Amino acid sequence: MFTKQLIQAVPKAARAFSKTAAVDKKVCVIGAAGGIGQPMSMLLKMNPDVTHLAVYDMVNCPGVGADLGHINSSAKVTAHQGEDQLHDALVGCDVVVVPAGVPRKPGMTRDDLFNTNGSINAGLATACAKACPDACFAIISNPVNSTVPIWAEVLKNAGVYNKNKLFGVTTLDVVRANMMVADNQDFDVYATDVTVIGGHAGTTIVPLLSQIEGANFSDEDIAALTKRIQFGGDEVVQAKASMGGSGGSATLSMAMAGAEFTGSLVSALNGEEGIVECTFVENDLTAAPFFSTPVTLGKGGVEEIHHFGELSPVEQENFDAMLPDLVAQAEKGIEFVKSM
Repeated sequence: MFTKQLIQAVPKAARAFSKTAAVDKKVCVIGAAGGIGQPMSMLLKMNPDVTHLAVYDMVNCPGVGADLGHINSSAKVTAHQGEDQLHDALVGCDVVVVPAGVPRKPGMTRDDLFNTNGSINAGLATACAKACPDACFAIISNPVNSTVPIWAEVLKNAGVYNKNKLFGVTTLDVVRANMMVADNQDFDVYATDVTVIGGHAGTTIVPLLSQIEGANFSDEDIAALTKRIQFGGDEVVQAKASMGGSGGSATLSMAMAGAEFTGSLVSALNGEEGIVECTFVENDLTAAPFFSTPVTLGKGGVEEIHHFGELSPVEQENFDAMLPDLVAQAEKGIEFVKSM
C-alpha cells in the first residue's frame, strides 16, 4: 500500500482515506499541463473530497487528463484545452486553482513576469466572472502580490467580487519554513507550523520565528533562516539551472503546497471546522490592501481573519521595510487593470 503511505505523509495535501461521504465538489486546475499543474492535479485526484477534477490548459491537456483518469481514486476527471473549452472547464466549479503563467527562469525577478502573467490572469478572471462567479479562486500565478489584486479588480468590474473567496496561495512559504525550521531545530517536521505573513516575493515574506514554541535560535540562525525562507525560490531556480538547459522554478514543492491549500479549502467548504491557513487575502490589518496572515476557512471561504500577533524587533524591522513594497505591488496590479 505504498500509495496510502505516500498520501499519509502529506495528510493536509490529500486529506486521504476519509470515512465520510464526499460532498460534490468540482475543482478546476488552470495550467494543468505545466510543471506545477501536473503534480498538483495528481494530488487533487487522490483527494477524496474532490469529486470532479477539471484540468485545463492551452496545450497537452487531453493527455494529462487521460493519465490522471487511470489513477484509482473516486474523482471524475474531465480535460479541456484551448480558449473555446475554458467555459466548460469552469462551469459549476467550487474552487478554481490557477498555476497558469510563465515560470521564472534564471536571472528573472517576479516583476519580470508581470506583464505576461498579468494579461493571462486578467483574461482568466474575466472568464471565471462569467462561468463560475461564486467559486473560490486560489491564485498561484506569480507575482502573487500583483496578480491577486488584478483578479480583484477584474471581478469588481464584472460585479461579482467576493473578498472572502479570493486567495493568494502563499502556502509554499509556510511549507519551506516548516522544513527549514524543523531541520535547524531538530523538530518533528509534521508538528512544526510556522506563521509566515506579508506577501509572496522576496523580502515581503516575513516568517515569525519568534512565535515558534520551544525554538531556540541564535541571531545568526534567525538571519540565515529568514533569508532562506524569503529566497527559497531562487535556491530552486539556481539548482535547476545548474542541471543544464533553461532551468526552471519550484514546481514539485509548489504543487504540494497548492494541493495542501486547495485540500484545506475544499474541506472547509464541506463544513470541516477549525481549518487555519496563512493566505494572501483582502484585509485591513495593515496599509496593504492584501496581506497574508492566518485565516480560518469556512463554508463561505474566509470565515475569520486573525491578527498575526506581536513581532520581535527583527521581525518588526523586516515588516516596516517591506510594507511599502507590498503596497506598491498591489497598486501595480490595480493600475494594470485600469489601463486595459
